[in-house]
Amino acid sequence: MQASETLLDRPAAFDERRHFQRVNVDLLGRFMLENRAEYPCRIENMSPGDLAALSPVSPRVGERVILYVDHVGRIEAAVSRLFAGGFAATVRASDRKREKLAAQLTWLANRHELNLPEDRRHERMAPRNPVVELALEDERRYRATIIDLSLSGAAVSCQVRPAIGTRIMLGTTLGRVVRHLEDGIAVEFARVGDGEALASRTD
Repeated sequence: MQASETLLDRPAAFDERRHFQRVNVDLLGRFMLENRAEYPCRIENMSPGDLAALSPVSPRVGERVILYVDHVGRIEAAVSRLFAGGFAATVRASDRKREKLAAQLTWLANRHELNLPEDRRHERMAPRNPVVELALEDERRYRATIIDLSLSGAAVSCQVRPAIGTRIMLGTTLGRVVRHLEDGIAVEFARVGDGEALASRTD
């Protein structure tokens, strides 16, 4: 049984689940347990009230966890149940935070419906300094040149082509590889808006 099926088909354990529409997503992230140990995860579906995460480690039911999810940011949650290969959790957030999360999920749903590896609706920007350092997770570093830049992603010319899905750093901006180009890669930023800071950097 798929993680999304277990979350959607099982009767709600919390009343608030019934008030939110879940969005199928494919977001990388990590989560921290109460003992501060951190592990990677992949969010399969999410609403402003709950989420389903795939993970190699299973937290305890009822345990409070803090998730850091690409495009979404920090989320506090409580584990509601476990399933094979992951867990479901109820989001703990203020009404204002839930509204913001709903807006982010709407954007993500539209992006995936259009099958866009990055949000092409955002205006393209010209960086003040197109030369940037590209760092991989294993700490290898390369000189790269930004060809094209928006609030949500960039096309980068570089001598390496990491696998699609690989996390990288462009300067101090976190992103992941979403497509290979003829002379480089297309990068999707971890948060919408990160491209503005990258465009204005002068170092």
